[in-house]
Amino acid sequence: MESLMIILVGILVSVGTYLILSRQMIRIILGTAILSHAVHLLILTVGGLKKGGVPLLSQSDGPYTDALPQALILTAIVISFATTAFLLVLAYRTYKTNGSADFHELRGMSDE
Repeated sequence: MESLMIILVGILVSVGTYLILSRQMIRIILGTAILSHAVHLLILTVGGLKKGGVPLLSQSDGPYTDALPQALILTAIVISFATTAFLLVLAYRTYKTNGSADFHELRGMSDE
């Protein structure tokens, strides 16, 4: 199961990197969102299932889930949502102001 998750993380990282290297603003924003989701899955996979007894309650000897990776992922989701929302508003404002969402057209050099 963990190897399947690592393969999925690799696919998401490659798709995110491909989108970030694009010329369009919306693709770059989607690439950063996909890359942040890949990092969330990676943290969750690396956190994994712990072996041994539960640290606080010794009644159960089964595996338990550590709460630290989940707290880190929850914080990262909130931050990535805020960043994505900010970038979308910035892209919308740039498109309304300049009439283009292509970075090569926004460079400001007409002689190239």
